[in-house]
Amino acid sequence: MYHRIKALKYLTPFILFIGASISFNTTGWTVWINMIIAWILVPALELVFKPNPSNLETAEEELVKKDCFYDWILHLVVPLQYTLLYLFLVSMLDPTLDTWDRVGRIAVMGILCGSFGINVAHELGHRVNRYEQTLAKFLLLTSLYMHFFTEHNKGHHTRVATHEDPSSARKGEWVYLFYFRTIFMGFVSAWEIANNESRKKNGTALSWKNEMIQFQLIQAAFLLLIYWFFGFFVLTCFLSAALMGILLLETVNYIEHYGLQREQLENGRYERAMPAHSWNSNHVVGRLMLFELSRHSDHHYLASRKYQVLRHHDNAPQMPTGYPGMMLLSLIPPLWFSIMNGLIEKQVAKADS
Repeated sequence: MYHRIKALKYLTPFILFIGASISFNTTGWTVWINMIIAWILVPALELVFKPNPSNLETAEEELVKKDCFYDWILHLVVPLQYTLLYLFLVSMLDPTLDTWDRVGRIAVMGILCGSFGINVAHELGHRVNRYEQTLAKFLLLTSLYMHFFTEHNKGHHTRVATHEDPSSARKGEWVYLFYFRTIFMGFVSAWEIANNESRKKNGTALSWKNEMIQFQLIQAAFLLLIYWFFGFFVLTCFLSAALMGILLLETVNYIEHYGLQREQLENGRYERAMPAHSWNSNHVVGRLMLFELSRHSDHHYLASRKYQVLRHHDNAPQMPTGYPGMMLLSLIPPLWFSIMNGLIEKQVAKADS
């Protein structure tokens, strides 16, 4: 029972659903409540609370890992995400809204697209059962980023921390240039992976069983559905929110592996992805708000580990603060480079010693 009570802390991110419901039903400053939470309150709290590097004891970890309650929390995100998306679409039909209220609501929906539509889909997409993988695809649909399911699992996790990976930022690379490279090349990579799989299974890439063809048809139908019921203007609002969700994801990708490189072996392959090849953050508020995504080193070390049992590794490079703060920092490249490039040099020196 005690560990069930502890699990309730992972309901913390649901405050963003509450904030969104307020945003979509009010005007004025309250429309921006989720922006205040995400980009002011959470980064400030992470400067106050110290990181917590502790791991679960072995016995507790086994108990927590098998507890379905942690899965149900993630499953609940799916109907809530679609409910809030519907409320957003309806709210944008209000002709009395001024420009700032519309922009605020789009930004709030964008946060939901990134934090739930993609982040929770990322967690569910690593599960082995088809039901949870299907839930992941439903969530990715709300951000029009279904190809992430293919590229992330079969591309990024194979090529992470190498120049072959579109989602691994290089030392000195501006985040704004990274956006173009990772979004375009990630999409291309997903097609290559899906086409190769389809050729092996179906004899041709042009098959209805090609995963990427399925994704594009589903997303096109979803957009037509929104246009049919809500019109062109609301459709553009949704596209703007989805784009914001995508940029939030790619900003996270940028900070997670910035400047870290796996060594290429004599046979041309790369060393195994280890905790040292991902930036880690033990700042508790960000960990809760993103379902432990910031313990990214352990996730790449063992992708099958569920979010509630991800571990701290002493040899994993540590971020100065949590993900929200680091995302804001990355938007100011000179300041980002001045801090992170020095940490990279220390990490390299530590690895060589």
